[in-house]
Amino acid sequence: MDGKEFRLEVITPERQVIGEEAEFLVAPAWTGEVGILKDHAPQVAALKIGVMRFTVNGQTRHVAISGGVLEVTENKVMVLADTAEMGSEIDVERAKAAKQRAEERLRDRQDDINILRAQLALERALSRIKAYEAEIGAGYQKH
Repeated sequence: MDGKEFRLEVITPERQVIGEEAEFLVAPAWTGEVGILKDHAPQVAALKIGVMRFTVNGQTRHVAISGGVLEVTENKVMVLADTAEMGSEIDVERAKAAKQRAEERLRDRQDDINILRAQLALERALSRIKAYEAEIGAGYQKH
């Protein structure tokens, strides 16, 4: 560590996904992307479905999140996410199947289909695929 890090924790109802010293974070907030470095001012932001990226030891990592809250306090960033998966943990075939199902529901638009639910499912699937491709493209092995 060279003194440029802050504590990053990403927690879901099931587990702690990330707990390490990070150099940089970009998170998908409802107001736009939020970038965090050491000594950032205190902040709270609502997060939307998307890919969060962070740097540890000069290596950029990617995590798909499906919404939550980000809080910055005294060189600590706490993300409480509905769901979060490291890109290297994602079952990309399952994510692609979910994408296809959501696209079919939106295309067919039957009366008994909840359109908003299908749109959110599509967004989640796309963010999972994007996080997976970014991690694998950067040379991280699938877990």
